[in-house]
Amino acid sequence: MGLPRITDPRHVPEKDPGVLDRFFLSLINDERDLPFLWLMTSFSLVVFPFAALLYVHFQWWLGVLYVAMLFGMFFDRCILMLHNSSHRVLFKPKYRLFNHYIPWVMCPFYGQPPEGYFGHHMGMHHPENNLEDDLSTTMPYQRDRFTHFLHYWFVFMTTTIFRLPVYLSRHKRGRLGVKAIGGEVLYLSVCVIGLYFRPEATLAVFVIPYLLARFLMMWGNWGQHAFIHKDHPENPLLNSITCINTRYNRRCFNDGYHIGHHVKANRHWTDMPIDLEKNAAQYGKEGAVVFEGIDFFQVSLYLFLKRYDWLAKAFVETGDQQRTEEEIIKFLKTRLVPVIRESAPAIAQAA
Repeated sequence: MGLPRITDPRHVPEKDPGVLDRFFLSLINDERDLPFLWLMTSFSLVVFPFAALLYVHFQWWLGVLYVAMLFGMFFDRCILMLHNSSHRVLFKPKYRLFNHYIPWVMCPFYGQPPEGYFGHHMGMHHPENNLEDDLSTTMPYQRDRFTHFLHYWFVFMTTTIFRLPVYLSRHKRGRLGVKAIGGEVLYLSVCVIGLYFRPEATLAVFVIPYLLARFLMMWGNWGQHAFIHKDHPENPLLNSITCINTRYNRRCFNDGYHIGHHVKANRHWTDMPIDLEKNAAQYGKEGAVVFEGIDFFQVSLYLFLKRYDWLAKAFVETGDQQRTEEEIIKFLKTRLVPVIRESAPAIAQAA
């Protein structure tokens, strides 16, 4: 059948940038990241004053409105801005101090302790590539069972704060571990102090975003790494998935292209559609899983609902095969079984 026409974002050079655009472009390394500066600006102008208002004059309806505003307007986009700026330095060397603005100033307001994401994602997840030593690996789970996901999420929530610095120290990335645990402890300390003095505002501004962020990020990671080839779990084409032509990609800087991201972690987000188009035949030949019109969160949901027919309808044949819906479902189910190798930790075998 071949790859459908991809409508996800690509870079279109600004022919006549305005004054603010020219100023922002003078600060950053790559003009393609200009949307990040506008996102940083809008977030700062909306979220910080709103959060301050809650601490000065809290009303429950304002708290609910704040959380709805945060997750409706900023949460997903800011997480992926953090992701991209972790892989590719955003500001030019002479403005490098500004690189701390996202992780240290913005992140705590959308549930991310300073430096924790960087340590986990850059220091651990990408080097381990969802294999056994990855603290967020999905390999040992039956990935269409919600109870297995709950176990996965609970282990992450209760143990990662301890296991991540140990992992980073063992792999000679101790500085990242110190920064990650320091940021986590600082964040949780602020939450505890805030809950004592201003509990309602702290709940809305810091605690709820933190809890929802941890749950949603694990839900998304589950979908990203749900379909794994048991014989080649180290191959990014066979341990990750790609989702194309989605609203999520348009909002979140082509985050759906998880295969391309694991193949080349610092690939720019605007290059993702081009890379898939160039390598579609290889995707098809190797048996990569690509969906159209759904995102990672929907993939996880469909799996838990056992709606393999919905997944099959969204499945994209990137090669020459033309399988029936039943054949696609059978193929997808082979990628959902636990992958337990001799070196695998036993954290999920009893789930």
